[in-house]
Order: sequence, then C-alpha cells, then structure tokens
Amino acid sequence: MTRSHTVIDSPYGPLTLVATEGVLSALYMTEQRHRPPQETFGEVDARPFGAVIDQLEEYFAGERTEFDVPLRLEGTPFQRGVWEQLRAIPYGETRSYGQLADALGKSGASRAVGLANGRNPVGIIVPCHRVIGSTGGLTGYGGGLDRKRRLLAFEGAARAGTGGAGTLF
Repeated sequence: MTRSHTVIDSPYGPLTLVATEGVLSALYMTEQRHRPPQETFGEVDARPFGAVIDQLEEYFAGERTEFDVPLRLEGTPFQRGVWEQLRAIPYGETRSYGQLADALGKSGASRAVGLANGRNPVGIIVPCHRVIGSTGGLTGYGGGLDRKRRLLAFEGAARAGTGGAGTLF
C-alpha cells in the first residue's frame, strides 16, 4: 500500500492528513490519542489532498457543514458501522453513545461505541466530536476535551437530543 501525507494549519492546531492509495485515510491532530507513529504516514506529498484541504478551509471559514471527499476507513465492521453513524450526525447537533448504539441496533453497546469512536482515524470529517455522554456532558475525545469543546461551540452544537438548540457546553 502506498501512503503519503501532508500537514496543514487549522484553528485547532496542525492537522496531519494521510492518504492510502491516494484516498484520505486519516486526519490526526497533534498529541492525538491512538495516533500511529509518524513513520507510518509515508512520504510527504500534498497532491492527493487538494479537495480535502479546500473542504477543510471552507469548514473552518463557516462555509461548509458537510464533507463529501472520498474516504478509505480501515477498521473492524463494527468500527466502520460506528463511523458511518458519526457521518450521519448533522452539523450543529450531537448524539450520545447510547443513541449511536441504538441506531446500530446494538442497545447496551454504548461502551463499545465509545471505543470505536475513539479509534476514528479521520477526525473532524468523520465528526466524532459530536458524540457526548448520556447526561449531555463532554466525555473523552482523542484530540483533547478543549478541542472538542471548541469544535462543538464553533458548530453551535448543544446537548444531545436538542437538534442544535439549547444550552451550550
């Protein structure tokens, strides 16, 4: 497998974009939990990332609420199912781990959903920051709770089940 990467600036610090066979397979923040070693990212080459960079810039400028770049998500079938559910959470809204488990038809699997959420390799674009605890509180985030709080505030997200209206974190 051919891998390449580039690093871009963002309001949340540098973001490392990784492509596998020319398709985005990872977006990592600095000091992110579960970030693989840098040497696994391949050669530095920004060419595969033009559309990704454009869409991220539009998102950070408040001009984009959905991403439509191709992704190559590698994980277990359960993880990929969770990541697909993450992509279905609308901009400015949140869901609890339990709500995601229910959507997967796996009631009671909120802990497993949380573990899969934490292994999401494409932060921001696969919006794991939109998942909160059942009481509406912030819980773990691979990029750090401060980044999660800032991303949710940027999107105007509110407590789970409020559809974007209500008390901010």
